[in-house]
Amino acid sequence: MSVLAFELAATVRHDGQGGVADGLESSAGVEEWLRRNSPLVADLLGRPFDPSLIFGAGEAGEPLRELRRAVRSLFARAVSPAPPSKADANTLLEPSTALRLLNEAADELGTTHLDWPQTGEPVTRWSGRSSEPLALLLGAIGRSGIDFLTGPDRQRLRACPAARCVKYFLQDDPRQTWCSPSCGNRERVNRYYQRKHITA
Repeated sequence: MSVLAFELAATVRHDGQGGVADGLESSAGVEEWLRRNSPLVADLLGRPFDPSLIFGAGEAGEPLRELRRAVRSLFARAVSPAPPSKADANTLLEPSTALRLLNEAADELGTTHLDWPQTGEPVTRWSGRSSEPLALLLGAIGRSGIDFLTGPDRQRLRACPAARCVKYFLQDDPRQTWCSPSCGNRERVNRYYQRKHITA
């Protein structure tokens, strides 16, 4: 599974107080996300990726948030007819808009070409359309989203239905309902509390 798109989607999370926190809201959050996920970007590019080339530019936050919105909108479409994440319910892009944004980002990435030296084995070589670090980053995210949404794991994608959770997750077992045991426990306690107070 290509996890870069998931890592981007996961920057929207519950804030612990009934609201939603945005991990890309500040420059520091963007820099931390870039630093943590640069190995995933490098894997998709097929070559090293230096996130420090984007740091301080101040321009990565908005394109990342826009692409995240496209990814989460497409994740919501993938889990349909189940409801999307509660964080996305009122912010979903039209599917055609989300698809356009994801495809435009992936277009920046370029493609791999075959290289076959006179003496040696054939290998693939990266042929990018851009050398600009932000375009490559967005392209890697776009490619990751496309790979996931066209791959077998899409069928396992779920939006956690827990009251305060906003995560998407991959269902590991047909009986798995929540993204984590803590969400399941919180929901069971919440349901018990509701039954206790409704019957009292």
